[in-house]
Amino acid sequence: MDDLDREILSILRRDARTPYTEIADAVDTSEGTVRNRVEQLIDDGVIERFTVATHTGNVKAMIEIEVDVDVDTAAVSDRMAEWQQVDFVWMVGGEQDIVLVVDAPDTQGVNELITKARELEEVVNTKTRLILDEQLG
Repeated sequence: MDDLDREILSILRRDARTPYTEIADAVDTSEGTVRNRVEQLIDDGVIERFTVATHTGNVKAMIEIEVDVDVDTAAVSDRMAEWQQVDFVWMVGGEQDIVLVVDAPDTQGVNELITKARELEEVVNTKTRLILDEQLG
């Protein structure tokens, strides 16, 4: 990955629907080059998926989850990824093992997800952080 790829990715992170012609103008190259670069980034697994960021007026939060030492974290993460209102599931290093990024209609919805996580026998502890603002880099 070179500087051109990084510039293209920066634009796509802000708006994945940006037309290739607009990206080409911004990075001073041709539309075909942008298209080829994006396809290569997808093939290489650098771009995993295109997604939607929403400003729904809902409550966004990160629910940090610690699981027991002998637990298959990937299996627990896969189950949690199926839960409604969960946008992302990250397996992380450090004190916690899993982070759920959620977009719930209200604090009650966030609390229901916390309770659902705590009810799993694999879960040892949870911490929750409300997301107050979100900026794209």
